[in-house]
Amino acid sequence: MLDELDRRIVGALQIDGRAAWSRIAAVLGEPERTVARHGNRLLESGAVTVTALAPRGDSVLVRIRCAPGTAGVCGRTLAHRPDAIFSYVLTGSVDCVAEIICLPEQVADLVLQELPGIAGLVESNTLPVLRYFRTVHEWRPALLTAAEVEALTEQPPITPEPTGVGGQRLGREERLMLRALAEDGRRTYDEIARIAGVSEPTARRRVEALRRTGAVHIRAVVAPAALGLGVEALLWIRTQPGTVELVGQLLLKSPYVRYAAVIMGDHQIVADVAVPDKLSLYQLLTAAEWVAHVDSVETSMVIDVLKTSGVQRQSSASRR
Repeated sequence: MLDELDRRIVGALQIDGRAAWSRIAAVLGEPERTVARHGNRLLESGAVTVTALAPRGDSVLVRIRCAPGTAGVCGRTLAHRPDAIFSYVLTGSVDCVAEIICLPEQVADLVLQELPGIAGLVESNTLPVLRYFRTVHEWRPALLTAAEVEALTEQPPITPEPTGVGGQRLGREERLMLRALAEDGRRTYDEIARIAGVSEPTARRRVEALRRTGAVHIRAVVAPAALGLGVEALLWIRTQPGTVELVGQLLLKSPYVRYAAVIMGDHQIVADVAVPDKLSLYQLLTAAEWVAHVDSVETSMVIDVLKTSGVQRQSSASRR
């Protein structure tokens, strides 16, 4: 659990992961040295990781049933894939779920060759993502006031497209910049320039252009439990075709919804939610406005987060 100032700093980094400590301090009304001390401690401890994602390809969700005792192995195998965005171990009808980004021509190999080779796998379902309502980099868990959010926002977040190669063709220098930002999203422009072999003004201009066009997304990754949201679940939602858009927009009204997407398969929408406790989850599932417009909801509790936003996490089992 983080203290109040830590949470507000996390909230600021979720708005702009590259914002200078001086700017964050000015918006939060705190001394710069205090904000820098708290912020650097959060980053150095690993409580918060600022990274960059530049997905290029088709997004698919992979749901896996595993042989008894092998869910952790399957989940870690998925998490180790460089093209995996997240990997969770779940309760419910499936044991693991992961989001994988791959080029369209690679989907067949993923389904027919790579997934069947996972040790412990009994059954898998691959569900292409058709549309994002929200991805984790857009999640704003109500840590700052509306005025503070506005003061930190240089440009509105861009919801990525989940299908197709998309975006511009990147040269070697841009790829080096993105790799540097993936390792540390707060690297200075001078460091990025040295890695890419360009001048500092050129690095600044190109990184800002990549962010502005949505070719790269800077994310502040933090465990929801550290923000007081100790229960995380996936909601597999069935609804009529004509109400998919309505349900998605109503889901976005909740600050507990971290991720929501339209998928193929037996369910039309999947949502990743983080709430303070199980009573809050019950209320979200029974009393929220979107519930009146769905046919059914299957709920899977997240019991282990092995990877999130492209950042691998230590398994809770290994921590014990």
